[in-house]
Amino acid sequence: MPLKKQWFINIAMIFLTWSSLPFLGKRNIKRFLPASILIVLIEGIHVQFGKKRKWWIFYNKPKSYLTGEFPFNIGPHLVGSMWILKWTYGNFKAFILLNAVVDAIFTFPLIHFLKKLKVVRLVRFSNLEFFFYIFYKAFLLYGFQYLFETKNK
Repeated sequence: MPLKKQWFINIAMIFLTWSSLPFLGKRNIKRFLPASILIVLIEGIHVQFGKKRKWWIFYNKPKSYLTGEFPFNIGPHLVGSMWILKWTYGNFKAFILLNAVVDAIFTFPLIHFLKKLKVVRLVRFSNLEFFFYIFYKAFLLYGFQYLFETKNK
């Protein structure tokens, strides 16, 4: 895929997810943003390990975090975390189930679609391994939110 198309996809992905924030509500953004940022920062650290070990590769500029993983982290991952917390926080089973569904959609059909578009492909990860790689962070996200909630009481 040409770099211009990848930039377009990256910008569109960030814009579309961020444009949903007004519907989330100011109070919910303020409530769920700290835990979501923390999980995105942890993912940013994990990405460095993944790049080094070639768990995945981006076709254009494969060593660039800015054109590769960053748009996914500050777009769907950050905003999606806040939405999932809004819909399910307080009901751990629903939270885990919704995270599993969203992560499965991302891991299986969406990764396949992104590979066809020549954006990214998994190299040393199977789809199932990648699913567990992103899914375990749901437990961290819920734990961080729980800590923020109990600290602010």
